[in-house]
Amino acid sequence: MQFPESWLREFCNPPIGTAELADLLTMSGMEVEELRPAAPPFSKVVVGEVLAVERHPNADRLNVCQVDAGTGRTLNIVCGAPNVKPGIKVPTALVGALLPAGDDGQPFEIKLGQLRGVESQGMLCSARELKLSEDHGGLLVLEAGATVGQDIREHLSLDDTLFTLKLTPNLGHCLSLYGVAREVSALTGAPLKQPAFPPAQTRHDDKLRVKVEAPDLCGRFSGRIVRNVDTTATTPAWMVDRLARCGQRSVTALVDISNYVMFEFGRPSHIFDFDKIHGGLTVRWGRRGETLKLLNGNTIEVDETVGVIADGEAVESLAGIMGGDRTAVSDETKNVYVEAAFWWPEAVMGRSRRYNFSTDAGYRFERGVDPTLTVEHIERITQLIVDICGGEPGPMDDQVVALPQREPVALRVERAAKVIGMPVTQADAAGVMQRLGLPFSESGGVLRVTPPSWRFDLQIEEDLIEEVIRVLGYDKLPDTPPLAPITARVRSESRRSPHALRLAMAGLGYFETINFSFVEERWERELAGNDDPVRVLNPIASPLSVMRSSLIGSLVNVLRYNLARKAARVRVFEIGRVFKRDAGCADGDLGVAGLAQPARLGGLAYGTADDLQWGAKERAVDFFDVKGDVESLFAPRAVSFVPAAHPALHPGRAARVEVDGAFAGVIGELHPRWRQAYDLPAAPILFELELPALLARELAQFAAIPRHQSVWRDIAVIADESVSHEALLQAVRGASTTLVRSARLFDIYKPTAPTGEIGAGERSMAVRLELLDDENTLTDERIDAAVAQVLDSLGTRLGVRLRG
Repeated sequence: MQFPESWLREFCNPPIGTAELADLLTMSGMEVEELRPAAPPFSKVVVGEVLAVERHPNADRLNVCQVDAGTGRTLNIVCGAPNVKPGIKVPTALVGALLPAGDDGQPFEIKLGQLRGVESQGMLCSARELKLSEDHGGLLVLEAGATVGQDIREHLSLDDTLFTLKLTPNLGHCLSLYGVAREVSALTGAPLKQPAFPPAQTRHDDKLRVKVEAPDLCGRFSGRIVRNVDTTATTPAWMVDRLARCGQRSVTALVDISNYVMFEFGRPSHIFDFDKIHGGLTVRWGRRGETLKLLNGNTIEVDETVGVIADGEAVESLAGIMGGDRTAVSDETKNVYVEAAFWWPEAVMGRSRRYNFSTDAGYRFERGVDPTLTVEHIERITQLIVDICGGEPGPMDDQVVALPQREPVALRVERAAKVIGMPVTQADAAGVMQRLGLPFSESGGVLRVTPPSWRFDLQIEEDLIEEVIRVLGYDKLPDTPPLAPITARVRSESRRSPHALRLAMAGLGYFETINFSFVEERWERELAGNDDPVRVLNPIASPLSVMRSSLIGSLVNVLRYNLARKAARVRVFEIGRVFKRDAGCADGDLGVAGLAQPARLGGLAYGTADDLQWGAKERAVDFFDVKGDVESLFAPRAVSFVPAAHPALHPGRAARVEVDGAFAGVIGELHPRWRQAYDLPAAPILFELELPALLARELAQFAAIPRHQSVWRDIAVIADESVSHEALLQAVRGASTTLVRSARLFDIYKPTAPTGEIGAGERSMAVRLELLDDENTLTDERIDAAVAQVLDSLGTRLGVRLRG
């Protein structure tokens, strides 16, 4: 929220400076995000009156003006502005004036000079030249009552400061100048100017028929007809200036008046063209299929969850958010209907975001607007309309349907002192409530506070405790070090930290990425095979509408982002949670019923296997490169890779990762269908691993150095082509002997044509066995027996035979 300091001080003027006021607001919870001057520094610019204008004798686009600048003599000034004419009053820079700095950062000095042979004794200024606005259509014309010779900074109150507050959602009562002034008065004790709202003198008896059908939407609806309004009237300069300093541009007189009262008292209102209303107005919930063209030009469709104001023919306004185009005022408007209402915050909350826009009105109604002052604020709007646009007000129509019932909130003084962390007496707490204007009763160390109509944020005891300390001053809190014992949470030695995994991935050449947990629904359907993802109720962007159940979609998107920026080799990983429906999950400190949220590590490799180098021939990364990376992450634990199918991965080039027989993740090459669908030049290799399986590790155990040497034996067996490497080694490990320490496949041979020994569909597989007995020296008999047991296991389990 932005406002000028001068306007705030009209309501409450504490005896403190600008910087101290800003610090006070920040320390009370209303953070001052920015302080900046209303105008840049410049000097010797005064109000001047143009007395006469003549054409320049040597230039078609220049005029020679006679100007009275209050110096005692008439100045001769050459000017090229299109709107210069006798009788107007404009800012006049005298010789020696320093105007705001230009692009070079240096102030512009006005000197006595010649323009096309005519002497110019100053300069007539536009708003842009004084850096007051970007308007460069001509001179800045001042009001006729401006005093000639007066310093322009004094005349336009340019020695002002603009405050920008960053308000939290609970401070809806501070979204106006009066609301901030009320807080300043409570904090400083300075008197608060109470506004007066004298009733307008009615000139006719006409009322518009209004029916409130939805009390859960609108609790109070007030309005009046004002006839014979001049909608083409010009907004006064003082109002335009104040609106501009609040960050609001001037539109038309009626719109400016409505915005002005909103900034002044926090009351959003709407002004209808009365003659465009058919029958009367009905306040109700929308109906599916109804459409409304808004003032911003958008056409929306409403439903039963959106509040509307409708007449006898169609919907005319989006309740509490924005008016409709059909009943908007225009230059032809003669009669208007001024409306101010109380809309329940819950009925407005989130509605504008559904249509991808926001308004100042909706922003305020979502946080709560005082329901008791609708009539008074319409009186203020009526007064301004009559003063600026003329008109004949009618009687007030005020319908009170359902106002908020505020229950008292108990404040225990003892608990307040405990939560705040410093001594607080009952008198202190009572004094704070009095300063804030909160009605209360007290007895026995307890204050029962009834929240006033403008405070929607006071609902529980902690809200009142916050009020106590912010008014007393956070700077009064003592610097008390904590006394509680701090006990480090010791991680089990059988688990490593996620940070260790990050270091391991970085050591393998992967870069970490951090992605949103909400993703495109297409990714879930295509890359995770999930047709029923968890949906986001209020997505930050329409494509990011579901929660991810796999990290693969996020990694593929990161790859596309890097390829679009000409990255030829990509290695990325992410550690994050995924979200899946699971009826077996219950509510808890770290869980939500019906939703599983497992943590995973996902990785992607694309491009060449090695970075640019000269020692080896360049080749593309393949399944086995990434398989080695996965094995190194689990090392020294043994990992099994079992052929498996996955929606995102290439059939036949994908595997399930298992550790100790349990599922630990998937690995494989991206499916060709998705490589084409996502416009990838080549298929990346991806893996997604369960984080708990990666974090678990076996503790190192002491083992004595063997006293005897190992014995090595090579065996070659003939096996069917369907026998895999993993099946072969499992059969070796399953032999009944205890002497086999390791087995490694070192050769595969398949003849081009069947031989007498190796038939069709068969191949030779050679395995090297390591045999060792820690206690005794191995003899040939024991070695041969162990090899025979291995061959027996291979023959029994896989049907292989020893090659001759």
